Parts: sequence; structure tokens; C-alpha cells
Amino acid sequence: MIMKNNFYTAIGLMSGTSMDGVDASLIRSNGIDKFTNILDKYYKFDYKLFQKLINLKNSIYTSDDLFKYSNDLNDLERELTIFHSRIVNEIIDEYKDEIDLIGFHGQTIFHDSKIGVSKQLGDGSLLSQLTKKKVIYDFRQEDILNGGQGAPLTPIFHNLISKMLNNKIEVQKQICFLNIGGISNITITTSNKEFNDENFKAFDIGPGNCLIDQWIRKNSKNEYDKNGIIARSGIIDKLILNQVIENFRINSYNKSLDVKDFDISFAKGLSLENGCATITKFTAYLISKGIEYANNFNKNIPTKYLICGGGRKNDYLIESIKKILLPFRNIDLEIIDNYSLDGDYIESQAFGYLAIRSFLNLPISFPQTTGCKKPITGGKLISNF
Repeated sequence: MIMKNNFYTAIGLMSGTSMDGVDASLIRSNGIDKFTNILDKYYKFDYKLFQKLINLKNSIYTSDDLFKYSNDLNDLERELTIFHSRIVNEIIDEYKDEIDLIGFHGQTIFHDSKIGVSKQLGDGSLLSQLTKKKVIYDFRQEDILNGGQGAPLTPIFHNLISKMLNNKIEVQKQICFLNIGGISNITITTSNKEFNDENFKAFDIGPGNCLIDQWIRKNSKNEYDKNGIIARSGIIDKLILNQVIENFRINSYNKSLDVKDFDISFAKGLSLENGCATITKFTAYLISKGIEYANNFNKNIPTKYLICGGGRKNDYLIESIKKILLPFRNIDLEIIDNYSLDGDYIESQAFGYLAIRSFLNLPISFPQTTGCKKPITGGKLISNF
């Protein structure tokens, strides 16, 4: 029997699809219904490591490429793990109390839910050796082995946050989460205040930042469109936008998505600004359609969507989403930062929380989130010191 009074301190480490650095969070939780955030910090990759990651990911199109580039992957995995170890050791030096666990997500280099393959770079054994701490890593494989798609994994943490907010500030609406990372996903939570690890649902809905970032990196020296300034300065090509909307369909919200499920070829020939504006509007359209689907699932009850992830900082994208959703009076979109939560670190906090749940053998994947056969735990525990 799991005791709710047993608390653990964990470091959560997350490197997302932007591949620009690592978000690190130090949290304390019982792995169930209590959570305290202690520290959040971002560690940017140096340009050389960033380029290695980008170039290698762009070379891997199929699972066969994982074997083709295995030597390069192994070398980069070691370099990436050493980078993470420096982060952990810095936090250990700053935070003097005992740290029980490290939740090490690693860097996703390939994900294809259709064939059940998800590859993250990250050597848990090496990280444990270099930090002298218990490490939980490889979070997605158990889910895939049990019929799931390996993603999304953060909804159980979203569910906890929604309960905490409802108990703390009386939001008065059902709380859902819109995470705009490389891929966008939604978590639908229940409106009651009691923590429950069954009554919630999650699914990917389309691209988040991935198409915008690809366009910017291909056509400029920037890494992303800061605050949506480039898109705002452009003119939407309505003919191209209407064509891509007409020709592209997400037929089901029951499958996990990857950045390589989308491409920017439809904007070829447009200027930097006009292409960015058109791609951003297309992204906003797909996100809005996902929210409409969730709205129907929620039976049109008043719902507040808390927006997290890097995409929430793209003002033009958020304004475009809100404009499309104006007819839906029951939908309210708000950035999560307005509730004293930092939207940059929700996922790193989540992997600290997931590490604790994994250590306690509690489920982190659910049929209504990843499509696995039954609620299951995940992650591998390693103590190499």
C-alpha cells in the first residue's frame, strides 16, 4: 500500500522538440495528490551540440535509420548525457537536502506511433554513475509494449495541477490544458476537486511550434519567431492557406504525432515574413480544430484552457487561435503563468513527478491518454554507483 505521507524529492529533466536546451526542475511530491515546486532552471545547449542534434534528427526518417546512424547516435547520447550530468550536479551543489531521484526524459530523436518505435537519447546508467543518484529513464517503452503510443505522458501531472488549482482558487470552470510545444496536445480534466487517476483524457491535436521553427531556421539566422513578430509583419497567402487546409486532415485524435508528420513545403516560394504568417495561421487553425473536438467531448460546458509550453509566448499564434474560436463563448484561453505557474517548466516538473510515480510503481500511462491496454507504470530504475 502506497502511503500518501511519504514524500520524495526529484529532479525532472526535459529536452523538447526544439532541441535548444534542457529544462530542469526540482520538485517534492508523494507521487499522488501533493506537489511542491522548489527550483526551475533552463540550460541552453552550445551551438555545436544544438547543430549535431538538429542534423542527426533531420537524417533519421525511418526506424532503419536508427541502425544506419547507430554510431553517431551513441556518441551523441554520451555527449548529451554528460551535459545533463553537469546540470544535476550543479543542482545538487545548490540544494543541500537529499535528492532521491532523477527523472531523465532524454532527447527524442525518432517517434513513430504507427510502428511502435520511440527513441530518446539518454544513457540512464551513465547519468547515475556521474551523479551518484538513482535515475529513472526510458519512460515510454513500457507503454508501447502494452499497446500504447508512448505519448503523451504529462496528462497525469496536468490532472494533479487542475485539482490543486480548483482547491486553491476556485476557478469555477472545468480546467483543460493546451500544451504548445513542438507538437500541440490537450488534456481534459474533470471539474471535481478530488484527485483521480482515471477521469481525464489527453490527445495530440497537431503541430505546435515545429512548422514555424522549421521555417524560421531554414529561411533566417534565427531559431524561432520570438513573440510572433515575424509572422505579424507578413501577409497571409490565403490561396495557399485554403489549399493546405483543404488538403490536410487529421482524421483521428487517437494517435500520437511527431514533427515529421508535418512539413512546410506548401509555403515554398513565399518570403520569410509571408511564409511565417501563413504557416502560423495554419498551425492556429489545426490547434483550434483540436480545441473544438475537445469542446464537443466536454459537451460544450464552460471550460478554461490553460496554455503552457513555448508556443504560449507567440502572441500572434495565440491571438490567431482566439480569433478562430470567438464563436465558442464557453471556451476561455489563458496562459498558465497567470496562476503562478511557469509555463516553461510544466514538462520538466512533470518528469520529476513521473519519476516518483514510477519509483512507487504507480501508473503513468492510461488507456484514455496513450491508448495502452490498461493503466501501467513506466520508466527504468538504475542505480549505478
